[in-house]
Amino acid sequence: MKLAIYGYGNLGKGVEYAVLQNPDATLTGIFTRRDPATVHPAGNIPVYPAKEILKHAGEFDVLIICGGSATDLPEMTPLLAQSFNVVDSFDTHANIPLHFDRVNLAATGGGHTALISGGWDPGMFSLARLYASAILPEGQDYTFWGRGVSQGHSDAIRRIDGVLDARQYTVPVPAAVEAVRAGKNPTLSTREKHTRECYVVAAPGADKARIEREIKEMPNYFADYDTTVTFISAEEMKQNHMGLPHGGSVIRTGKTGNGNRHVIEYSLKLDSNPEFTAGILVALARAVDRMNKRGRTGCLTIFDIAPADLSPLSPAELRKKML
Repeated sequence: MKLAIYGYGNLGKGVEYAVLQNPDATLTGIFTRRDPATVHPAGNIPVYPAKEILKHAGEFDVLIICGGSATDLPEMTPLLAQSFNVVDSFDTHANIPLHFDRVNLAATGGGHTALISGGWDPGMFSLARLYASAILPEGQDYTFWGRGVSQGHSDAIRRIDGVLDARQYTVPVPAAVEAVRAGKNPTLSTREKHTRECYVVAAPGADKARIEREIKEMPNYFADYDTTVTFISAEEMKQNHMGLPHGGSVIRTGKTGNGNRHVIEYSLKLDSNPEFTAGILVALARAVDRMNKRGRTGCLTIFDIAPADLSPLSPAELRKKML
């Protein structure tokens, strides 16, 4: 499959590395809003201005869109789905239904296949929730994220006027995790499950009180959490917060038969959130390419993908090696 990247930040760079690990994939181009002369891919990959992408229709099978969920993807994905098969990692959970409808309209109208909200949550964690709830219909789902850097939340902070750089760490509340693993089935509010730690580099003279207030009141991101905002220097950010680790767990507790209790847990511990997410996006691009060639158009989510379509292995190889 021939792939292209739209956006060359941390996630876009991760996709480039992921393509190199997949022998059935080739990267044909990178589209960036930066000056292409300043972008230096790991491989000998042509770099084009993002605004010229329509000139390259037909040159690749799937376009992987690597933008932020706060403002980029709600506009980019519907626009590009009119002309290309696309995959994105839109992760504002509350807005997924609206994003799906907009992308579905665009992709269907253009005769293309789009997959939204690929990644690990939404994405792999979503599958874990689906499988576990199907197996244990009488039960309760719990999802814990972190401790780790949320790219989407960090990006949302950086969009605030007066912010030069920011990192946001999502932190599970230990007592809540322990209660779930012990099978106590606690009823937990959003605020009782996680806290959010924000480290912010403010522009000289910026109103820090206003920045802190805008962060803590931001709907869908921080308003429902206990959030701390710490202002630091650019040097401290570079020294202590340049990594992008993340992870978390999906846990379902339930009962069967004569009250026998069960716990299903799927967990991740990631050195690099964007590189891991990129690996998922490339696998999903494979599925989108295959489904498009079978005539499936419109918008999809990870729930619509057959597991075999994610793998480069043949059905016979999967039965022999994986089953």
